[in-house]
Amino acid sequence: MADQKMKGIRVSLMIMVFIFLVIFECLHGCFAEHAKGQPPWERTTVHPTAVNGFDSSVFLPVSGNVYPLGYYSVTVGIGNPSKLFQLDIDTGSDLSWVQCDAPCAGCTLPRDRLYKPVKNNFLLCKDPVCVALHSPKAQQCKHPNEKCGFQVDYADHGSVLGAIVSDRFPLRLVNGSFSSPLLAFGCGYRLANRGPHPPPTTAGVLGLGKSKATISSQLSGMGVTKNVLGHCLSGQGGFLFLGADFVPKSGMTWMPMLQSSHDKHYSSGPAELLFGGKPTGVKGFNVIFDTGATYTYLSSKIYQTVLNLVRKDISGQQLQDVKDKALPECWKGMRPFKSVQDVRNYFNAFALSFTGASNVQLLLPPEAYLIVTEQGNVCLGILSGIEAGLGTSNVIGDISMQNKLMIYDNENQRIGWASADCTRKPRGL
Repeated sequence: MADQKMKGIRVSLMIMVFIFLVIFECLHGCFAEHAKGQPPWERTTVHPTAVNGFDSSVFLPVSGNVYPLGYYSVTVGIGNPSKLFQLDIDTGSDLSWVQCDAPCAGCTLPRDRLYKPVKNNFLLCKDPVCVALHSPKAQQCKHPNEKCGFQVDYADHGSVLGAIVSDRFPLRLVNGSFSSPLLAFGCGYRLANRGPHPPPTTAGVLGLGKSKATISSQLSGMGVTKNVLGHCLSGQGGFLFLGADFVPKSGMTWMPMLQSSHDKHYSSGPAELLFGGKPTGVKGFNVIFDTGATYTYLSSKIYQTVLNLVRKDISGQQLQDVKDKALPECWKGMRPFKSVQDVRNYFNAFALSFTGASNVQLLLPPEAYLIVTEQGNVCLGILSGIEAGLGTSNVIGDISMQNKLMIYDNENQRIGWASADCTRKPRGL
């Protein structure tokens, strides 16, 4: 359910968070690039290593894939004694939450796998995390000592309602030390899944957006880690880190984060779309980097341009249109394909050239926008944002961030990427 991650198609971009009065009695009575045919596209491949002497960072193995699972997750412990929860990693959301036995309506896990809050866990409206979630809107609590509640509505029409609580997160840091900070997160006790696909098996969401309510920001505020996070995703999982220890000294491409008082997403721009290294005429748009989205979503005009370019590029080749339940635009070959490597010579590379900085490009080879389905067809993993409920937003999802080390450096307000082997752990671990 975490962002209603559907099998095959998932959109997590958080539309809004409402902070509202939660009456305690209700909690207990009401209660989740380049030319065709070239191999991996960036000129160099970085391999993360501890460059700052393992000062203080958290490293978490990631499981999952773009297809067929449709999401990536980590396992974290919460409470004392600790209970393990599998959480969807989501840079498009600020709030972390778990399915909560308060009791729960719509939860997808058995009751013994839900988080069980206690009376003194609940945060009040005056708490900084509650204020950060509500920002920049006016406070809606009638009194600062009321309990802090939340409702999150996602772009795919899923939602979760609950209360903000705090509890211990036991963490083993990469320098060998142990920390058990008291962190705030959502106790989701009413979940709705209005999409056509069943919810995932995860217990909730690890929100990694930019606001002060995120786990990474809270850890930074306590001095446990720097406010830096990174991920490296592959078809076999990958890894996630919180802190600055694994930021390479060289080999990264950096872009400034867009600054906005109301936008809590990781955004960059303006960008120009290239195809086969040539301009497409599409320029001046911003993009959001969101691990909560399985695929990449573009506004209507840009999406139609991409679709037309791909169709024109493969016309006359040994590919035919085919219906496949996995995605809207698919093609079949003379025989079933086994992987994207079988079809990469049929397709050209896209690139996003960021016009606000010189020589900064995000390269999108065929592997970054295509999947091969269980039926052996090749499908386009770039979708219409309008149809997904994202309006005019342009969202770079998991498919386009595979085999890249992605870093969100909130300390220096920049976003970076580099080609990487995400099946290998960073050196030193």
